[in-house]
Amino acid sequence: MRTLTGLQPSGKLHLGNYFASIKPMVEAQNNSDCDMFIFIANYHAMTSLNDSHKLKQSTFEAACAFLALGIKPEKSTFWVQSDVKEVLELYWILSQLTPMGLVERAHAYKDKVAKGLEAHHGLFSYPILMAADILLYDSNAVPVGKDQIQHVEIARDLAIKFNNKFGEVFVLPEAKVSENIAVIPGTDGAKMSKSYGNTVDIFSDAKTLKKQIGSIVTSSEPLEAPKDWQNCNVFNIAKLFLDENGQNLLRLRYEKGGEGHGHFKAYLNDLVWEYFSEARDKFDYFTNNKNKVYEILNQGALKASKIANEKMRQVRDLVGIYK
Repeated sequence: MRTLTGLQPSGKLHLGNYFASIKPMVEAQNNSDCDMFIFIANYHAMTSLNDSHKLKQSTFEAACAFLALGIKPEKSTFWVQSDVKEVLELYWILSQLTPMGLVERAHAYKDKVAKGLEAHHGLFSYPILMAADILLYDSNAVPVGKDQIQHVEIARDLAIKFNNKFGEVFVLPEAKVSENIAVIPGTDGAKMSKSYGNTVDIFSDAKTLKKQIGSIVTSSEPLEAPKDWQNCNVFNIAKLFLDENGQNLLRLRYEKGGEGHGHFKAYLNDLVWEYFSEARDKFDYFTNNKNKVYEILNQGALKASKIANEKMRQVRDLVGIYK
């Protein structure tokens, strides 16, 4: 089964990226039944990032981060989206089959505009480019958060429409959602997102990490009072790092009272710092060995291009591109 996933390089990687996307990727690549395709979605990042220097730097840093967090190029196909240009060609061809109503109903666009992002065509047509990403590589499964399920459904709708018109060309993808970690809470309790500025970053220095965790919104109770762990943003982030026994022990600390939210934030800070200790060392290695990273990305792009070229040869012929 081919599984495809992508992550935008529009800023530093955060816990939401890791638990909702990267960690499942790493686990999937070690499954012999899973053919893992992973790309850095730098075209998608342009919908919210228009600083050319920052985009280039963020793309490189994202590659280093993926590798540091466990993506292995010998097991997964790993590349940068823009290194396989066929995705833009397929995006345009799929656009000819996309009813306006289909993208007008996309809630992610409305949500982002409501949050203050500029309303432009790139943001509006984002689901069609995502469909091209998915369909170009015959992806069977697409791991997503709950907020992205609709985009996979759009890709599936377009695949069905194309197949009905031209024959069985595209594999019909399925959204793959983990119910337990589909939405990772940010420091304000909303979904953790760079766009919302509510992240806890993976590769931040100790001072920055402490500041981010310190900014987590909590309720106000007396020190001696029991605390509500179920609705606590600190607890809901900390539990991502803990097994069942660890969660139970933390729950008991909340219910017992005698500790303030500052104590729980300090505990979370230690959890995060220790968990990513080895990854930080690897990240430093890759950021200081740029040619090694580019070599890995180039090899991944060659593997992805081979599949993309064959798919687009078939698509061009069917839609009437003359050669």
